[in-house]
Amino acid sequence: MNRVLIKGGRIIDSRQKLDRITNLLIENGRVAEITDQEPAADLVINAKGMIVSPGFVDLHMHEDPFDQGSGVMGQDIARSMALMGVTTCMGGNCGENFYPPDRYLDHMDKHGNCVNMGLFAGHTYVREACGGKDKYAAVTPEILDRMEEMTAELLAGGCMGVSFGVKYVPGTSWEEIIRLSRLCGPEDRLVTAHVRKDVHGVFEAVEEMARIAREAGVRVQVSHVGSMGGYGQMEKLLQDLDRYRSEGVDMYCDCYPYDAFSTTIGATTYDDGFLEEYQAGYDSVQLVDGRYAGQRCSKEIFDWARAHEPWAKTIGYFMKPEDIVMALRHPYVILASDGLRSGVKGHPRAAGAFPRLICEYVKTGKIPLGEALRKMTDLPAQRLNLPRKGNLRVGSDADITIFDYEKLQDRATYDDPALPPDGIAWVLINGSVAVDHGKLVNETLGRAVRFGQ
Repeated sequence: MNRVLIKGGRIIDSRQKLDRITNLLIENGRVAEITDQEPAADLVINAKGMIVSPGFVDLHMHEDPFDQGSGVMGQDIARSMALMGVTTCMGGNCGENFYPPDRYLDHMDKHGNCVNMGLFAGHTYVREACGGKDKYAAVTPEILDRMEEMTAELLAGGCMGVSFGVKYVPGTSWEEIIRLSRLCGPEDRLVTAHVRKDVHGVFEAVEEMARIAREAGVRVQVSHVGSMGGYGQMEKLLQDLDRYRSEGVDMYCDCYPYDAFSTTIGATTYDDGFLEEYQAGYDSVQLVDGRYAGQRCSKEIFDWARAHEPWAKTIGYFMKPEDIVMALRHPYVILASDGLRSGVKGHPRAAGAFPRLICEYVKTGKIPLGEALRKMTDLPAQRLNLPRKGNLRVGSDADITIFDYEKLQDRATYDDPALPPDGIAWVLINGSVAVDHGKLVNETLGRAVRFGQ
């Protein structure tokens, strides 16, 4: 199928400052024309009464693992991404890769995926692969040399930039950060980080990101700012963001539209003192999987799970809703899901973050529709240096999400986190239909996204 006509929809594209009812022609996987005419096409999609948007771009999710034995790529989260209108997403965040990222991208080239996917080179993955096994200790000079060499190879293989999960690897030295970050400077790749501290320590941690930007000459992204500063610190944190930008630091943040986070119970997030830091009790932590799946913690359950099942995922109910609203309204905060799930268990953000922004923030008057779509399309694509994604200009990739604004409903919950939304009528990836009225009809349209494409 070479030509597709999307007819009579309300096309909203922030890159072109376009918001009008008209037609869009796709040819050979690219946007060919936006026109009031009705050119001939192999497929006509009647989008009357619908919003036609660039496909949503998620610059922070956690890709599914790759089974080395079977050679099968997990697609649970990728399926959820497609069903909620995401057409391009980035894994390898918070310093983590599940599999050698260059080989992961090669596999996608051969077999496709539910969505287009790129990867960051994860500092933690590289660190461990080069022999830095102790997350609380600095690496030796020899290991750091190997890390620098390996990271350069991964960037040459197409990784979008470097991600750090400094909070999860507290032994990470400044020299580690700056040497790997400098590799991103010459080609303007992005440096992202789960910063070193949250709550009261978040201001110093974000200052460290500003130092990275200045000394390495790079653009930086503070990951999931809600779970870092959403405990009463957000107003000052956003003021700091504005100040850094006024000083010439190219810094953005991203945030998901929920007031609870998710991480493993063995993570440094739950090291000694976390209850005092968050001013909460053990029952604010819910286990997602493992022996006590679905249960809120007591001290006894928490201690047992942390000792025996450190891999078990949790939901942490600590954040302040008003802080999340404040963050998502800010012009330099982008929407990102931070999608992380174990099969059908976990946080609803992997299946609901993007429709939720419209349902809970646009429909309630907190954010204008055009600005919300900009945070979901053009802004993340620009941060990733992907000129053919996140917009509907002629020649751009025909990644398109068509939805019924009135019927759009985020259905994913903490009890049933994989439920797809209602109201997503069609999702097109590279010019072909991937989702048709809530049904995933093609799981192989997505392609590997490499830097510079």
